[in-house]
Amino acid sequence: MADYQTDQDGGAVRCEDGLMRPPWAARDPLLREYYDTEWGMPVHEEAGLFERLVLEGFQSGLSWLTILRKRPAFREAFAGFSPDAVAQFGDPDVARLMADQRIVRNRRKIDAAVGNARAVISLRAEGGLGELIWSHRPETTPQPRTMSEVPSRSPESEALARELKRRGFSFVGPVTVFALMEAIGVVDTHLVGSHRRGTSGIWSSAGLPGIAPGGRGQPG
Repeated sequence: MADYQTDQDGGAVRCEDGLMRPPWAARDPLLREYYDTEWGMPVHEEAGLFERLVLEGFQSGLSWLTILRKRPAFREAFAGFSPDAVAQFGDPDVARLMADQRIVRNRRKIDAAVGNARAVISLRAEGGLGELIWSHRPETTPQPRTMSEVPSRSPESEALARELKRRGFSFVGPVTVFALMEAIGVVDTHLVGSHRRGTSGIWSSAGLPGIAPGGRGQPG
């Protein structure tokens, strides 16, 4: 990573390409690419949501950069994050995963991924995972100027975590769920001043609704 200049303590930084990003997205090329192309963009498709839910669970206690570097291996090991495929995993698959040095070998997290796949399938009869997650979109989104102002949880993430657990999901605490909500655009915690602020179409740069989850515009 080339040099970058701090705009304010804990705030957005100007990278060598002239664009403003949060400090975490400015320190590594892989993080920068993820931030610029994926993080905070809307995800509604079931497999995509399942992947991010599983990866957020595996990230617990680790850095997100570690997970990003292992993401291709995770995709291969977990059958492209197809809930139908992962739901069929049995003891031999768990043993295979525990022996796979390319991923995070944590038995509780692996078991949670398999159980969560089954919970995703059960949700289909009631609208699906996407409908459940997006139903917890707040009325407004934060407007942080520094990383210290970015919340780690919210009333909506707490409510969604409770509902997911009630539906049979695990490794879905309110902090993990809030990180998921950030990653898929349910909330926008891009720093004010970042070149990505308001680019999801779901939220305006002022933290007000931009486009409804169903695709219709909302005033604001």
